[in-house]
Amino acid sequence: MASRLVEGAGVGILGIDLATRRRNRINGRITRIGCNGLDIAVEQSFGNCAQYIQRREIVPTKSVATGAPLEPLAGIDAEARQLVAASDTFFVASSTGDGVDMSHRGGRPGFVRTDGDTLTIPDFSGNHYFNTLGNFLLSPRAGLLFIDFARGGLLHLSGTVEIVWDADEAHQFSGAERLWRVRVSLGWRRRNALALRWAFRDYAPTTVRTGTW
Repeated sequence: MASRLVEGAGVGILGIDLATRRRNRINGRITRIGCNGLDIAVEQSFGNCAQYIQRREIVPTKSVATGAPLEPLAGIDAEARQLVAASDTFFVASSTGDGVDMSHRGGRPGFVRTDGDTLTIPDFSGNHYFNTLGNFLLSPRAGLLFIDFARGGLLHLSGTVEIVWDADEAHQFSGAERLWRVRVSLGWRRRNALALRWAFRDYAPTTVRTGTW
């Protein structure tokens, strides 16, 4: 992945404070890479509504070991399936084919359904910018990030996207306007990747109103 971080490359950044449900998205391009970080020329910066963001707070922990080796995945194994099924939050990267965007998605635990190596995800009504949806129409690929907030683990999944515009299944979820189907072709898992841990506090009001499979 480091090979993609080159000058001129598009990047998408999501800043999110789970304790306050505040988030902001930044899209731009790398202008300089140095030993202490990189510079980004911002092309877009905008705040998002607090819908579907579950409230979590950082909890004090003793020093935890980080830097576990990266585990490549050819698909969705049993451990990955278990994390996806328990998740009420994930993050999605999409692209126009040139620019990049990063966004948040939330729902009740189990709102992401796993069938083999395919994920089916309700697309809830959001801020009506349609950044992610529009990007999928231009470039039908997605990168998904699931976080184990209690243990600090990360699960990255990547694959092709199909948008199901008129699916009876979507009607099971209040606010869902369509479905995504992501056919996962590869992934990575890193245990204890994060030094922070989060405690769940409550669901967003919009999440409470959604359904389940």
